[in-house]
Amino acid sequence: MAALRDELGFELEEVDIGGEPGLEARYRELIPVVEIDGRQEFVYFVQPDALRRKLAQSSGGTATL
Repeated sequence: MAALRDELGFELEEVDIGGEPGLEARYRELIPVVEIDGRQEFVYFVQPDALRRKLAQSSGGTATL
C-alpha cells in the first residue's frame, strides 16, 4: 500500500481496531480490509491494478486500511 500510495498520491488512513469492540466485531475476520470513500473494496489482498482503477473512479481518493 505504501508503494502504491507514493505512486498514485492517494491519502491512506490506517485504523487500529484493537480495543474498539464495534470495529473488532465488524472487521476482525476481514483483516486486512481496504475501504475507498467509505466502501469496502478489498479484503485480505489488494491487487495493484484493481486499486488503480478504483481510485481513478473514486471521488476523493481516500483509502482506509
